[in-house]
Order: sequence, then structure tokens, then C-alpha cells
Amino acid sequence: MKESLHGVVAAELRRRIRSGSLKVGEFLPSEAELCEEFAASRTPVRQALAALREEGLVSGGQGRRSVVLDAVPSQPFESLLSFTTRARLTGHTPGQRLQEIALRRPQAAVAAALEVDPDVLVVQLLRLRLLDGRPAMLERMTYVEAVGRPLLDADLDAGSIYALLTANGVELAAARHTFDAVAADEVDAQLLAVEVGTPLLRERRLTRDVRGVAVEWSEDRYRPDVANVTVTNTRSARSAQL
Repeated sequence: MKESLHGVVAAELRRRIRSGSLKVGEFLPSEAELCEEFAASRTPVRQALAALREEGLVSGGQGRRSVVLDAVPSQPFESLLSFTTRARLTGHTPGQRLQEIALRRPQAAVAAALEVDPDVLVVQLLRLRLLDGRPAMLERMTYVEAVGRPLLDADLDAGSIYALLTANGVELAAARHTFDAVAADEVDAQLLAVEVGTPLLRERRLTRDVRGVAVEWSEDRYRPDVANVTVTNTRSARSAQL
């Protein structure tokens, strides 16, 4: 499938930002200059700039010249999407390397999060995620046994676990995300290629299926210099009254 014109413009601007040819604090070319360079009308150029603003890479809008804000890839969290899908939506190439997977009894805190007895078996895995070939995030994932068993025989280096679960009839519906910062331990340091103690962005996620049953508990640790996250909020009518 041929890529849309606004996708081409956005991809090229991302490339320039990542490579440093457009540095943080610098102005992007004007809309008129981008239209001329890409032989495009203003509509696809504005769509491309809007995508970069949504990713947190540039500022601007409403007649203001866009400025580079960040060179680190951001992933949107407004919808329940896999790392693979979020990476591709923001113009990056995702990758993964499974480190271990096992059927075992969960730690007490994990059992409590999943609302299961500590004596039951769960499927746990450790997987390194890549962005454009660089170590970006380390996943520590736990699935209730009925959901996770198919993963034991699957090729988890092939792509999205969420896509695999969906193909097996698991309907993921909602997740609660909690973000904080932690220091890299020895496993983090080795796999993410950082020093022990390096600050990492941690996401803890509890995912439920369409029945409201907890099926996944995950602790993901991101290298903030390689990947970060964005959340876009809107103010509701109720909150405006508070």
C-alpha cells in the first residue's frame, strides 16, 4: 500500500529530528516551504505537523511556526494499543527479543493484582522491546493461566502478544496504567544497555477483558532517552465546574 503524502512528510521530519539535522529548539520549515519541498497542498502538510505535535516532537499550531521540542520517540496512551502498534503509528520500527517464559506461581503482589490465589499457576515472561533496533523497554508480563498458556508454544519474537491473544479469542477491553520512576537493576542494566541505577520510566499495567476479569499484569521499564509516553487529556464539562 502506498503511504499517504502526509505520512511521507511526517516520516521525513521525524528522520531529521532523530538525526539531529533539526535540533531541539529550532524552527521547522514553514508550511509554505514544506508545501514546495514535497509538492503538496497545505492539508497534508498540516496533517503531518499535527501528527508530530500529538507525538510531542514539535510545538506550534494556530498560525505559529513549529519548533522542535524533543527528539525522543513518544508513544500515545489514549487507546489500549500494543507497543508494536504504538511504535508503528509514530513512524518507528518495533522489535522484540524473548528472554524467558515460564509457568510458575506468582509473587503475592502479582497474585493480588490479578485477583487470583497465590498457589495457582500463571504464565510469566521477560521480553526486551526495541525501537529502530535500539533497546527501548523491558517487559515483565504475567498472564492468568487460561490466557497465557498459548504463549508458551508461540514465537514471541515474531510480533505483538496482543495480536496473538486476540487471534486466540481473548478480548482485551481496558487497562489501568500507573507511571513512576525506578532505578535500573542488574537485569535492566544488562538488557537495556545502561548502568545499574540509571533512572527508568516504569509503567505498571493491569488489563481486563470484556467481562471485567483481570487477565494481565505487566511491569514495563523504559529507557527515557529512547522512548517516552504521551497522554492527551480534555477537560470535561463537569471538571470545568470544579
